Amino acid sequence: MKKISLVLMIAAASTLMAADGAEIFKAKCFSCHGEKAAKSALNKSQIIAGWDAAKTIASVTGYKNGEGGPMKGVMKPIASGLTDDDLKAVAATIASYK
Repeated sequence: MKKISLVLMIAAASTLMAADGAEIFKAKCFSCHGEKAAKSALNKSQIIAGWDAAKTIASVTGYKNGEGGPMKGVMKPIASGLTDDDLKAVAATIASYK
């Protein structure tokens, strides 16, 4: 019985700690990319709404590594603050904005 309780507690804690893509987008992306990622950030980026998750992950990973287009100076500190789980969650959220 103790093992079952422990497993349930771990599962509940994992669920509570799971990254929330919408909250991450609101905190890290919204101010430049706008509501549901529908605007060009600072009139320099592509509109990212509806990008598939793999494209978003590749782009943000590039920014983390100091690569990318004209927005790399702005994006590197933001991208560097995202964990892999955060990035997966926000990428899925962006993909859902169609």
